[in-house]
Amino acid sequence: MTIELRPLGRTGIHVSRFGLGAMVLGAWGNTDRAACLRIINRALDGGVNLVDTADMYADGENEEIVGAAISGRRDEVVLCTKFHYAVGDHDDPNRRGNSRRWIRRAVEDSLRRLGTDRIDVYQVHRPDPATDIAETVAALDDLVTAGKILSWGTSTFPAEDIVLAHWAAARRGQVGPHTEQAPYSMLLRGIERDVLPTAERFGMGVLVWSPLSGGWLTGKYTRSAPPPADSRGATNPDHFDGGNESKLDAVEKLSAIAAEAGVSLTHLALAWGVEHPAVACALIGPRTEEQLDDLLGAAALRLDTDTLDAIDEVVAPGVDLNPDDVGWSPPGLAADRRRRRR
Repeated sequence: MTIELRPLGRTGIHVSRFGLGAMVLGAWGNTDRAACLRIINRALDGGVNLVDTADMYADGENEEIVGAAISGRRDEVVLCTKFHYAVGDHDDPNRRGNSRRWIRRAVEDSLRRLGTDRIDVYQVHRPDPATDIAETVAALDDLVTAGKILSWGTSTFPAEDIVLAHWAAARRGQVGPHTEQAPYSMLLRGIERDVLPTAERFGMGVLVWSPLSGGWLTGKYTRSAPPPADSRGATNPDHFDGGNESKLDAVEKLSAIAAEAGVSLTHLALAWGVEHPAVACALIGPRTEEQLDDLLGAAALRLDTDTLDAIDEVVAPGVDLNPDDVGWSPPGLAADRRRRRR
């Protein structure tokens, strides 16, 4: 299978229209190590060239699985990982976040687990208000100079923090963020207002995560049936908005649009997720080989203008049906930051 390759911003790297998000391979999903290795290699054989992981996924196990899978074909892979969160169960504030101290340790740990001498795209997993962004930028610039990372990016950053990172880099003649990895789906379109235009302005490549909106856009969640036993809605109901009426309404309407277009809702969602001109790649996260084959079935699908317009009528551009899905909330929204001390 051939999958379209697209420029990743101005990095000079070209990435497949769909990338493999590996988070559910390992303890957080598929615990069959051999099957996980097959999934990664099957994706690469299918035309995917970008693999995305993070140090905190299953406390490092996910990076080890990815490293083992690509060990004989490292040069074929655009390898992406992330740092920020604690790895393992501990309360040490110096072993998390975006400080130079932690970045220097985190990158060495990731390189070891991945079994490689360089990371193609090293991503800051979330903002860290406790750390000066200039400190983070400088540490990452040093890693680029050392050749341990080839480029770096942000993940789930608001537009203003992306701008601050670029300003910090420009003031010191350092390398600013090359990419942003943002949550984006037909039900979560807020980044169209600010993050995507900001990325375009700075020439950044954009990877998008959760294009199926946590399973909502597979059609498995309806009013007429309980969530499937192995679905997120059943296994993590406290963290899943299964009763969201706005989403239930939208999914019904989007399912009708998919049927009219002659495609599945899943394929409609994936093809839509890479239609925006700022988006280089959408991350798919299969747990099984069968799921991978289905997702890759959308790799060549392009939606016509009438279908795209119909989708806009269901969820308007720039609208998030559930703002809690954005993945990070600025600390300024907390009650103790909104009210004067008494």
